[in-house]
Amino acid sequence: MSTQTQQTAEEILAGIGGADNITSFTHCATRLRFELKDVSKVDKAGLESIKKVMGAVPQGGRNYQVVIGGDVASVYDDINALPAMKNAGVKSNEDVKAEARAKSKGKLPWLDTFFEYLSDSFRPILGVLLGASLIIAFTAVMEAVGVVDTRDPNKAATWVFIDAMWRSVFFFLPVMVAYNAGKKLRIDPWVPGAIMLALMTPEFTGLKENTGAVCSTNSFGSELCSIELWGINMQLPDYGGNVFVPLIMAAVAALFYKGFQRIIPSAVHMVFVPFLTLVFMIPITAFIIGPFGVWMGSIIGVGLAWLNSNAPFIFAIIIPMLYPFLVPLGLHWPLNALMLVNIQTLGYDFIQGPMGAWNFACFGATAGVLFLSLRDRDPEMRQTSASALAAGLFGGISEPSLYGIHLRFKKIYPRMLVGCFAGGLTIAVLGTASEGVQTSAFVFTSLLTIPVFSPVVTYAIAIAVAFFVAMGLIIFFDYRTEEEKEQARARAREFAAQNSDSRAEAESAQPAPTSGNDAARPAAAVATGATAVATATKPRTDLDTELLVAPISGTAVELKQVDDAAFSSGALGEGVGIVPSESIVVSPVAGVIATAMKSGHAYGIKTDDGVEVLVHIGINTVKMKGEGFDMAVAKGDRVEVGQPLATVDFNKVKDAGYDSTVIMTVTNTRKFTSVECTYTGEVQAGDRVISITK
Repeated sequence: MSTQTQQTAEEILAGIGGADNITSFTHCATRLRFELKDVSKVDKAGLESIKKVMGAVPQGGRNYQVVIGGDVASVYDDINALPAMKNAGVKSNEDVKAEARAKSKGKLPWLDTFFEYLSDSFRPILGVLLGASLIIAFTAVMEAVGVVDTRDPNKAATWVFIDAMWRSVFFFLPVMVAYNAGKKLRIDPWVPGAIMLALMTPEFTGLKENTGAVCSTNSFGSELCSIELWGINMQLPDYGGNVFVPLIMAAVAALFYKGFQRIIPSAVHMVFVPFLTLVFMIPITAFIIGPFGVWMGSIIGVGLAWLNSNAPFIFAIIIPMLYPFLVPLGLHWPLNALMLVNIQTLGYDFIQGPMGAWNFACFGATAGVLFLSLRDRDPEMRQTSASALAAGLFGGISEPSLYGIHLRFKKIYPRMLVGCFAGGLTIAVLGTASEGVQTSAFVFTSLLTIPVFSPVVTYAIAIAVAFFVAMGLIIFFDYRTEEEKEQARARAREFAAQNSDSRAEAESAQPAPTSGNDAARPAAAVATGATAVATATKPRTDLDTELLVAPISGTAVELKQVDDAAFSSGALGEGVGIVPSESIVVSPVAGVIATAMKSGHAYGIKTDDGVEVLVHIGINTVKMKGEGFDMAVAKGDRVEVGQPLATVDFNKVKDAGYDSTVIMTVTNTRKFTSVECTYTGEVQAGDRVISITK
């Protein structure tokens, strides 16, 4: 793990409240899923300020989701690799799912297991499916502009090779699904993978050319061959691209595999369990499961095609209206599987066209949010919506929009659903003559894949209608309550204040005549002869300003110089770092101890007027587990300025290899007009080092 990825993982872990705050931790295709002990410990603003994070969304109760995007699996692994996670007692993915099944007992738990099986069999290959879909889109564009005829059997070798680039994914899709299914079922995944490969070898497919093979055309218009083996008739369908067969086969193979594990001595499992599973399952799949899976897929595909042909209005409208509710629950996976089945059995799919109306209504709503965030100068929503919109328009991925924005604001869904309806209705009306919108490839519905659909004009008009209707409704009717609008205005004011010229003007202003820093210090500090070196900042005298004092004597440095990305980036608020010269850390404000880590290295203090201050002793010193830290306060204690928080043996900190810098930040910085470090250089405990303008 690189330094950068480790820092990102540490920042997310800190933002969620630390490893001790996590009950369970899993991930899906684009987001990290946390179940927390205390949701109030989450630093939502801090999480959303992390570069990798597209949004942080509470999901009710103790559940929290952090939207990452396509790199979610890597971030998940990076967080789990952190030392803090090793002994935190966080439940595994399987533990969480087992509990979920137990809770749903009596409420069709088998159905939850089925959808989970489908989801986990497809999710790992989303990346290669997306990559293949973009290659298909490229060839479709080239065909549209007359560069190549993709159906020409004598086309140039270059285009044959490009076809191989995307066909590799879809032809060997059964093997990929079988592998993932086997992994999900906790057997050697290469065993179901090898079973599917056996039915795709030149030897198996070559049986069609055998003199004993008999071929005919079935009711679906496809050629179907069969051959007699051992006195039993075996069908020889084309398994390339099929997904039902590996899903059924892997479930049966798992029964054989685990059964052999129970009856065969463990010393020879590696040899005989895979061997016997292959020996039994390859014939069973070739004679029974394979033909049944192909037949079932054909029946479902033809049935849906009939509905699409005979009730196009209902079909074209119901698909985009259902998807906004299916995707958050993960129930869209069966439809994705059916799309692949349609292409494999019918040669085309008709679900993806109406589904595109949902996707672009989703992206249109996000575009409306982006428009309003630019107009209102809301930095948080601007960043979130811009990244989500880019992922949607160019990648066809809806989760960043859905989880980063839409599920956070209740008014978005009704407006987005109108866009879904309008897009579906457009396909129903304009696509009557062509039996809807069809495609011969499985693709992610984005701007780049528009040429893959036919009729392309109908599809383009439909997704444009869905996009602009949803966008227009968001812009004209907004998506926020009055309280949420005020929060946006507050963020805009804060952003404007941070980027105004006030700081430059203050730095260029002449300082008031004082003797050193004495005029800006508490009387107690002046009486003791404490000294400090002031930066060129004019002392504040307005009544709406609060001054925080140094919690320890030493050398004060700007926060950006602190060797910790979470602090130096400002993710945990603005503040100051102090390289200590003494051992006693004192309270910089009067207030109540809101948090006091058991390790003694960090204290959160909340003042009576709402300033939240964090005093963090050292960097990564949580790993010392309290050694060298003598706590003087506990959570809930009332403290005054200068009252000791802890006595620290900084020699032990240094001997352990950790940075001893004491960091003080205002964690709710965004609540105030400005939070500024006013002094750097040598300071004494009690010297004023931070100015807060309310």
